[in-house]
Parts: sequence; C-alpha cells; structure tokens
Amino acid sequence: MKSFLHTAIQAAIDGGKAIMEVYETDFDVMIKDDASPLTIADKNANAVINEYLETTHVPIISEENTQLDYSERKEWTSCWMVDPLDGTKEFVKRNGEFTVNIALIEGGKPTLGVIYIPVTKMLYFTSEDVTSSYKFEVDVEKEIVVQEIIENAVQIFPSEKSGPIKIVGSRSHLNEETKNFISTIEKEYTVDIVSRGSSLKFCVIAEGGAHIYPRFAPTMEWDTAAGHAICKAVGVEVIDQETQKPLQYNKENLLNPYFLVNC
Repeated sequence: MKSFLHTAIQAAIDGGKAIMEVYETDFDVMIKDDASPLTIADKNANAVINEYLETTHVPIISEENTQLDYSERKEWTSCWMVDPLDGTKEFVKRNGEFTVNIALIEGGKPTLGVIYIPVTKMLYFTSEDVTSSYKFEVDVEKEIVVQEIIENAVQIFPSEKSGPIKIVGSRSHLNEETKNFISTIEKEYTVDIVSRGSSLKFCVIAEGGAHIYPRFAPTMEWDTAAGHAICKAVGVEVIDQETQKPLQYNKENLLNPYFLVNC
C-alpha cells in the first residue's frame, strides 16, 4: 500500500503539471458523444498517469481509456479508478476548480485516494493504512519527494455540526432535485451554500468546510472514487440513495446512482 500511495501521489502531481501546460495556452475544446467537453489536457494527463500506474500491474479504469467489458472486469479483485481531469467545464471556464482523481478500488470499495488541484497545488490523500486523510501544498518548482510530502502533510477532519448547516453543491450541476433537498433542510435549519466544482466537494466535506454534499445528478465512478476514499478515511461515507449503503465501484454500469455525503 505504501508503494501504491507513493505512485498515485507522483502520478497525480505530474498529471497536474501536464494539465497546467495546456491551461496556460489558448487550447481547443472538443465535445464527446455524451456532450461533455474534452481538451488535450485530459488526454495528456491521462497518458502521464497511466505510465505511472501501469508499473503497479493493477488494471486501470480511466475516463479517457477504452473501457473493457464487464465480463473481464468482474474478475478483478482490485483496480485503479482515474479521472485525469475532473471538472473539464471548470477548466474551460478557467476558474481553477478542477482536479486529478486517482483511487485504488479493492473488492468494489475505495481504499487509497489521491486528489490534486493543479492551480492551487493542494494535494489531498489518504494515509497508507487508509484510517486518516491529509493535505499538503506542493511546491512544483522543487524536486518532488513523496515521502517528504507524506511526513509534512496536515491531517484533516470533518466538521462537527454547529451553527448553520453548510451544504456543498456543484458549480455546474445544481438541479431542481438538489434545490428541493436543500429547501427541505431549510425548513428546520439555517443553511449556507458552499459552491465548488469537481471533486473539491469531497475535500470540503473531509476537511470540515461543509457538512452535507447531496448529489442528485449523474456522475461516473471515476468522478467519486478518490473523494469517497478520502472522506471514508475520516469517517464519512458516501451513501447510495437507492440502497442506503456505500457506493460500489467497478460495477457493470460505471454510472453512479444518486448519493449523499453527510458528516
């Protein structure tokens, strides 16, 4: 697990560097079949991350890889779950709220998780024993020594509920079902809305910046796995609203059901 964590952290940071090389240019935006945007940054970061993760000999599911049939995937006991650029809409808007997401899935559950924010250089990750989570601001101008990052990172904790209920929502996907959920809570509590893009919403929950993250809109497994792992390590689960159990990964259909993160 130590080796896997080191590899995932290095992959996320170097993937982030590849993203920033494109971010600082006049890049083109393509539209995929599902109407979502795609840039060369997604592809470049994916290539960098794959190169690192392939050394672990653990299969990889990435948004930008060709997806293998479930008949093959269902035999896997573990796999990497990767979104090389989560929040491409935020990337295109140039608001900085996009991330690199890497998670290790074991037995359908997220264990190790790494989220890197290329613009702020902030790195979030689970501990090797996945019982805690940490953050660290990376100095990309210096040589990256992952062990030093781990040793100097700050442990994060979710918030205890006091004062207004802080609900974190998406910059780009706050729909009517989510608004109705928030309205129900507002009948009994004072509510503050915290807006974030991409997997930053999980980080906000894990480090105590918000209490609840309702996601009543489509997401894919690679959107949530790393954030789920980081939240899980601090004692906060990501609950499937159909089964009332934690989200599962490497399913036949990689689309997530609606979920709720509530600390």
